[in-house]
Amino acid sequence: MGTIALSEGVAADLTAGSTLIEQERPRGQWARAWDRFRANRLALGSLVFCALLILAALAAPLVAPHHYAEVDYTARLAPIGAPGHPLGTDLLGRDIAGRLVYGLRTALFVAFGAELTALVLALLVGLVAGYRGGRVEQGLMGLTDVMYAFPSYLFAVVLVTVLGRSLFALILAIGIASWVTQARLVRAQVLTLKQREYVEAAKAMGARGTTIAVKYILPNAIGPILVTTSFAIPAAISAEAGLALLGLGVQPPTPSWGAMITDGMRYLLAAPHVMVFPATLFALTLLAFTWVGDGLRDAFDPTAEQR
Repeated sequence: MGTIALSEGVAADLTAGSTLIEQERPRGQWARAWDRFRANRLALGSLVFCALLILAALAAPLVAPHHYAEVDYTARLAPIGAPGHPLGTDLLGRDIAGRLVYGLRTALFVAFGAELTALVLALLVGLVAGYRGGRVEQGLMGLTDVMYAFPSYLFAVVLVTVLGRSLFALILAIGIASWVTQARLVRAQVLTLKQREYVEAAKAMGARGTTIAVKYILPNAIGPILVTTSFAIPAAISAEAGLALLGLGVQPPTPSWGAMITDGMRYLLAAPHVMVFPATLFALTLLAFTWVGDGLRDAFDPTAEQR
């Protein structure tokens, strides 16, 4: 009986010891970042709001009460709460709620497409310049400096004018005009990370060139890149709306928040809801993505745990 009790005591000690080891095991960077992000209620709520916006844009035909091009000639400039039109209609009798949802789809499609384009260009230029160095770096960063000196919004206007008014042209124009800042960030991260011990160890094991840059350097630079991407998305939404204000947005009747705001300004006194709803949703969307970016910046801040 004493032997059995002793064995049970040893087993209990081993179980407690293994539990203690598991509790003391350091958590990864992403887990710690998520904990800090989750503690920021404003950022977490904004992330939920952005997720709902994305779902609404994807399910626009199911969410929108009417198609964006559907016209009700008997209800032009209908007020809020009109039968069948909870947010009213515009001058042509088109449902504002439906156009808001489809305008959200346009804004997010252009924003994410443009940011993907910018991110690909930034990664190519930043990785190659930072890792190769020498004349390659000088040439690529010289190109980056030239692009940085040219106003990005004006460059987007020129590209849209040349390429024409289409979703593809907007995505390409905004993306090409906005990759410079991220390219500089990627290069700076690569210059720092390529001196780390794990990169030297990878070289000692025979890894070379693209393998080191993509497999060892890029994953450790994702945090700062993710932060800049979260800030670049609302900037792309603003750029799309700004181009629409200039008459360089998507071709009608495809809705755009910028075009809806421009049209609504003409009837601000007679029917303010035509402008107020798209302007309000536009502002809330920008704030939500910006607050998500603030939360990500704090979450990936290496000094956050020391505060």
